Amino acid sequence: MKKIISLILIAVLTLTAAFSLTACGGSDKITIAIPNDTTNEARALLLLEDLELIKLKDGAGITATPLDVEENPYNIEFKEVDAAQLPNVLKDVDYAVINSNYAIEADLNPTKDALGIEGSSSAYGNILAVKEGNENTDIIKALKAALESKKVADFIASEYDGAVVSVVDNPTDGYDSSVDYSALSGETVSVAASPTPHAEILGIVKTILAEKNITLEIKEFTDYVQPNNVVESGEIDANYFQHIPYLDDFNEENGTHIVSVSAIHVEPIGIYGGKQTSLDAIKE
Repeated sequence: MKKIISLILIAVLTLTAAFSLTACGGSDKITIAIPNDTTNEARALLLLEDLELIKLKDGAGITATPLDVEENPYNIEFKEVDAAQLPNVLKDVDYAVINSNYAIEADLNPTKDALGIEGSSSAYGNILAVKEGNENTDIIKALKAALESKKVADFIASEYDGAVVSVVDNPTDGYDSSVDYSALSGETVSVAASPTPHAEILGIVKTILAEKNITLEIKEFTDYVQPNNVVESGEIDANYFQHIPYLDDFNEENGTHIVSVSAIHVEPIGIYGGKQTSLDAIKE
């Protein structure tokens, strides 16, 4: 009799444990890879909150981390990964939240492949940035005017199909009337940039400056650290790859003195399916 009672108790405990696991989202947690740098990690979490998958603590904003997740009803496990590596780990996780520039490089179309995408907030506009003190030099003003041109805005609209959106309100003809372009003839300006879309956009800028006999050297980088370091050191004149929240955080952490010259475009961050093909799997 005692043996029968023991077997019944074991069966009840087993069923209880199974039910408990199911109620918490199952024994196999849903894994979502997110960028590990401060501001993009927060953007990823804010997107997940907008999709009603998590709830962040009140006041959690552009510096939010998984520690700020107040409610996690679907038992999501967050995997923090270098932003550039997110497309590479996508196949190993259920989902990944990826910046559009890295998504495009990985042949993912943010407007078609993303299962959810943030709004085109100009707060995350990608900027032209220089070392403090250089922002009003003629060569930088010429570079800024070319980036703010209608040719660039038109290229962004036609090339990226909404995955990259211009935030320049009043595009120029590509030139700044206050600049003595004849004095700049024969000069070279260098810009550090991510390959996609930044270096591609700078290709249009290169043709605009070439009409004034100014050479644009585009230096491609695949990480978020070196472009700021080479501008701070003076090795390169400017960079074009980041948004202001990231730059502010970088300056604070590294004691650098880099300033924004102009916001050019925004790249909405999106969530993509890896092992899963729709967000419905999270709630099953």
